[in-house]
Amino acid sequence: MPAITTTATATALRRRPARVACLAAASAAVAVSLTLPAHASERPAEATASTQEVTQQVNESTTRTAVEKATDNSDKQADKQAEDPGRGAEFDDDGKLIPIAHHEQPDPVPASREDIDKWIKEALKVMDKNDIPGSYQGIYSNLMRESSGDPYTINMWDTNAHKNIPSKGLLQVIDPTFEQYHVDGTKKDIYDPVANIVAACNYAADKYGSMDNVNSAY
Repeated sequence: MPAITTTATATALRRRPARVACLAAASAAVAVSLTLPAHASERPAEATASTQEVTQQVNESTTRTAVEKATDNSDKQADKQAEDPGRGAEFDDDGKLIPIAHHEQPDPVPASREDIDKWIKEALKVMDKNDIPGSYQGIYSNLMRESSGDPYTINMWDTNAHKNIPSKGLLQVIDPTFEQYHVDGTKKDIYDPVANIVAACNYAADKYGSMDNVNSAY
């Protein structure tokens, strides 16, 4: 019996380290399980913060894009207006004239009689050299009817305006006509008074024999 008691005691002693190890492992597992909820509760907060950051970046990017587009459109508008100084004219993003109602057409700002007189006389000299018929009075009467003497008048309401070929300048010439009937020795600027008069008289000579034969819109 003593031997048996001793053996049992020894067996029990041998088993204690294993039991202790099991208890330690169980304690570690409990410790891990206790810490998991804390980590799990942190993840939604991290996800929310990440989502908010992405949303902010997208909003900032969208805002920058909108500002850049508005600036680009403004620059295009300024460039087009610099190219085409027609009084009151506005253009869309594609550079096309934005038509308006007849009653919205800006009032002309006539040049002085001295300037008009000078421009007509200069135009007559060019016309004489190029065998283009027309008289001072014929030019003057048509010029005053068409533009009231404003070299920067642009028609923004009629059918030509809606076709994006508005009538421009002292004698209300459209771009295709100006390009076709432009006379060398004058500026290639449809708003230039002398160039506008000479091109218009050249066109009138071809279509009507002379600007003197024009008494209405032509």
